[in-house]
Amino acid sequence: MAAPCAGGMSGGNMPAGTETSFRRKVRGKISAIRGTRPSVQNGQLLVSSGVSSLDHLLGGGLAVGTLLIIEEDTYSTYSNLLLKYFLAEGVVSGHEVFIASASDNPQTLLKDLPAPLTDDLPKQDLRKVEAEAPGAEGDSMKIAWRYQNLPKVESIPLSSSRFGHYYDISKTMSPDMLQSAKTHNFYLPQIIPMEGMHSSSGKMTCDYSQLLQAIRLAVHQGGFDGSTPQKGEKNILRIGIHSLGSVLWGDDICSDERPHNVHSLTRFLYALRGLLRSSLSVCLITLPAHLIQNKAIMVRVRNLSDTVVGLESFIGSERESNPLYRDYHGLLHVHKIPRLNSLICDETDTKDLAFKLKRKLFSVERLHLPPDLSDTVSRSSKQDLAGSAKLLSSGCGAAAVGKKHLDF
Repeated sequence: MAAPCAGGMSGGNMPAGTETSFRRKVRGKISAIRGTRPSVQNGQLLVSSGVSSLDHLLGGGLAVGTLLIIEEDTYSTYSNLLLKYFLAEGVVSGHEVFIASASDNPQTLLKDLPAPLTDDLPKQDLRKVEAEAPGAEGDSMKIAWRYQNLPKVESIPLSSSRFGHYYDISKTMSPDMLQSAKTHNFYLPQIIPMEGMHSSSGKMTCDYSQLLQAIRLAVHQGGFDGSTPQKGEKNILRIGIHSLGSVLWGDDICSDERPHNVHSLTRFLYALRGLLRSSLSVCLITLPAHLIQNKAIMVRVRNLSDTVVGLESFIGSERESNPLYRDYHGLLHVHKIPRLNSLICDETDTKDLAFKLKRKLFSVERLHLPPDLSDTVSRSSKQDLAGSAKLLSSGCGAAAVGKKHLDF
């Protein structure tokens, strides 16, 4: 009788205590967390910001344990919208949410979160296309077969096919979804100042100290720092802070060129960043950078942040009526991209970026200008467009000079 080859018997037929050289190498796996994925570049755990184009720009998403600062536009229109996207993504993904504000009640911010798009909309749209297809039943089946073989182009983005979700800003999130979310609120007008905390201490203002203490308490009690393990599956804490550094927070860096509490904001960010690094949490802060006159403070703020993105809205500016920018609502400036688990950061092409807002999509894309001016355009229109080239040289990096006809 021929001897059986080594490893030919299954594990169930092998006698107890028998060892074999054929063993499957089992590597340690990180337990999956809802709404997260590992980065393909450095293995860092990522969460979505709620805007897919912004996630792609930042290397796939926001790294857990990092701090993102959104430098607000002039009227805080689009920065508040990005904050709502960030919080809405946390609610949909099942993450815990911490909301801090000195002007708007966090409960009001929660009620204004945009509603997520479901997968039913694209399916209904596809059935509508098939039903309205001309010809007999065979023709409609033929058209549907062609659509099936062609590459899919999402007219209405699918929420389950990509990392993150899409939202409709014309609708608010359902109360049932908000009720199932676990949230922590910090509304500064309702916070009672604690004894022994004064702005004259030289460290940070009382408002910043209480905010930092509230965040630290939410991290510790939720087990996001590992001191007390979380019950059940692990989760992520999303921290959203609205308009930090404004006068309403008790800081005077926006009202005086020589503020008394010049180091309060930077010390708060230093302590917050250290807290984020050792916890399963991610933070997004909107900051009125256009009101801070001291440029040295802004340099320190950017150095103490992991990711810094600036918004320049066209509302109230000359570019709002400029035909060159009619397809966009503002410019987006990426000032800093994080360096995590690597010696150098991901060098992405972040020049000439613009954003535009639709009812169901907030997109960030490369700024595309008209390729040429037609001969049918009036001479006055040509001079107006040529005069706007000076704006392009500063805001968009174009090299057009003079008031002559623009050539691209």
